[in-house]
Amino acid sequence: MHKGDTVTVMSATPAPESVSVSGWGRTAPSTARVVRPRSQEEAVAALRSCAERGGIARGLGRAYGDAAQNAGGAVLDMTGLDRVHTIDATGASAASAAGGTVVCDAGVSLHHLMEVLLPLGLFVPVTPGTRYVTVGGAIAADIHGKNHHVSGSFAHHVLALDLLTADGTVRTVEPGTPLFDATAGGMGLTGVILSATLRLHPVETSLMAVDTERAADLDDLMARLTATDHRYRYSVAWIDLLARGAATGRAVLTRGDHAPLAALPDRARTAPLAFRPRRLPPAPRFVPEGLLGRRSVGLFNELWYRKAPRSRTGELQKLSAFFHPLDGVPHWNRVYGRGGFVQYQFVVGYGQEETLRRIVRRISAHRCPSFLAVLKRFGEAGAGWLSFPVPGWTLALDIPAGLPGLGPFLDELDEEVAGAGGRVYLAKDSRLRPGALASMYPRLPDFRALRRELDPNSLFRSDLSRRLGL
Repeated sequence: MHKGDTVTVMSATPAPESVSVSGWGRTAPSTARVVRPRSQEEAVAALRSCAERGGIARGLGRAYGDAAQNAGGAVLDMTGLDRVHTIDATGASAASAAGGTVVCDAGVSLHHLMEVLLPLGLFVPVTPGTRYVTVGGAIAADIHGKNHHVSGSFAHHVLALDLLTADGTVRTVEPGTPLFDATAGGMGLTGVILSATLRLHPVETSLMAVDTERAADLDDLMARLTATDHRYRYSVAWIDLLARGAATGRAVLTRGDHAPLAALPDRARTAPLAFRPRRLPPAPRFVPEGLLGRRSVGLFNELWYRKAPRSRTGELQKLSAFFHPLDGVPHWNRVYGRGGFVQYQFVVGYGQEETLRRIVRRISAHRCPSFLAVLKRFGEAGAGWLSFPVPGWTLALDIPAGLPGLGPFLDELDEEVAGAGGRVYLAKDSRLRPGALASMYPRLPDFRALRRELDPNSLFRSDLSRRLGL
């Protein structure tokens, strides 16, 4: 949790007062009693103290919507459980692709894991666009990254986890069991994740070898991704959603892999695994409404596209620049003004390219001022019943929440996505209507049945679960 977030944490012992809690998009804040256990015993005690409104676990608050909020109830801030217990680097080798393992508390951030693991030649198996997420949050949302087409989502690399369930029992849960499949992507509604054992990826350096190229339009972009994505571990495209006409869907495609030691210049070989992320001054506390309007975002998109190289190969970049460029700007979510923003992310399957084209054209015609819009390809789906990724195309975009007509417009896009057999990402959602959920997530009845069996009194609740009837 970052200084300045709209959460005040209390210790697990005193009776905490209700405070304001919001997601990273800052669109739907609610009040809750926030407690911060520092051990498994305190987590059990905090769970037992939940009143009739129940409780939900929370990590670093990077879910964009209301998944880690619980209006009128309790929120368990799990960042107090932040120990790395054991690391096994035996046999880890980038040459053989054999990685090690780590056992850590659920409140450990991916940032801290990188600090600890990189000097040992190990890297987290999956990272999203921010490293300021906890391991527990990564499992609960079953996060994905630029390498999903190769490595799958985060839960694929979880060898075991300890879960505190509604009856106060701590259960060791392993892949291949219904409880694991309900917990991976289950948004914290099966219990409180306390710790996990993760499989890691071996690396020789903390730099990335990156190829960059421009795509003239959406069809050009999809053709490039389809033809050559298999050559890269990591792949992502920034897409200009304000471009129209022949340039609709033009993009900058960035792909790469961990740089081998031999690719580094001599000056960098003295500390090949150094991890020193750059940090810029924080974003202003208040940004005038309308600063990110269509005209200013359109200008930014034009400059961003034009400054990108038509084709460049083998550029060495820091991990932080390649994976987490926005993490260098604390509180960057403030740039959308007091009203906050919606991040809308959906996936449609391969064979539904015309649906993707139609949605991109509609977003462009609606003039959604999004300067953070990315397109990726997903590989095989994971086992999680509510896990978001399925094989196909996923588009994510940030939109100022105050954009006129945004709600009805996104409802229409939901219908397009659901009609194509796609789904929206629950970890980023704050406005999906419950009627659309069942068609998007066909294992929803299994999830609800397991929850009723495991938690008959619905101890684990969140604003998201109430809104969608999870």
